[in-house]
Amino acid sequence: MGTSYVFEHPDAMRSVCGINDANVPYLEKLLGCSIYVRGDRVECNTEDSATPEVSSRLFSELMDRLSRLSGITSDISEPEILMEYKSVQSAMEKGQSTEAPSKREFISVLSKAVYPKSDHQEQYIHAMNNSQITFGIGPAGTGKTYLAVAHSLGELLSGRKQKLILTRPVVEAGESLGFLPGDLSQKLNPYLRPLYDSMEALIAPATIRRLEDSGSIEIAPLAYMRGRSIHNACIILDEAQNTTQAQMKMFLTRIGENSCAIITGDVTQIDLPKSQQSGLVHARSILDGIEGISFVNFSARDTVRSRIVQRIIDAYEKN
Repeated sequence: MGTSYVFEHPDAMRSVCGINDANVPYLEKLLGCSIYVRGDRVECNTEDSATPEVSSRLFSELMDRLSRLSGITSDISEPEILMEYKSVQSAMEKGQSTEAPSKREFISVLSKAVYPKSDHQEQYIHAMNNSQITFGIGPAGTGKTYLAVAHSLGELLSGRKQKLILTRPVVEAGESLGFLPGDLSQKLNPYLRPLYDSMEALIAPATIRRLEDSGSIEIAPLAYMRGRSIHNACIILDEAQNTTQAQMKMFLTRIGENSCAIITGDVTQIDLPKSQQSGLVHARSILDGIEGISFVNFSARDTVRSRIVQRIIDAYEKN
């Protein structure tokens, strides 16, 4: 039993199948079929009667994703294929169409467009666009930090915000800021590296340095936020699971006029002493439901980093 999907443009076919058909083995494993690339189409052969419908809907979704990029060059990666496959599976289980008009809402950063790769990522982008304070809570690899950085850079570079402030609690095993060489920025750099990795995936390092030199991007340890009232800015608080209740309250009360805050964290990786409750856990228990504040909870199913990361998260969640 088999089915075929015809591509209207060779570039679209290359984006889906990958350079030198690199994505084809992964698609075969995911769909449980043999895939043959012939001219302008792919053929899927399988003994499973459900596979042709799944494969057809998956290729349609991947093509729809490319069309939403509006001419922006993009190669589809394995994690993106996996997210679309999960979306197709979920829709079929519920008897729904996989079409999702709301996914056309995306983050624009200069010439790049960032689209959600899961339902929770879609909720997260919607929350950041519509709430003054957004909490993204979940395991590693779910896109919490990347999407927060993308949204904030989009706001900054479009002129809707004047500043991007990056902060996080400095809680590490056996090491403090005082033992690291350099000025404050150099001391904080190792702690904020994940945020910089996300920024460098979206804009050139030279642009980041220019924005830092002009004061448009500011990094600050969480303790230095006390006493400030921050206006016209996007503020990202990363690794928020390591804030204390007092620190979280202090941070949230810094947010001034035309400012927004995005708080990210993983409550399964708290490094605080056992006697202290995480400020993120406490905030979720008392702030959920307040107008202007949104909570988005990610799970292992939202992992887009790689297949092995998802398996690791699943294993830890079972124990």
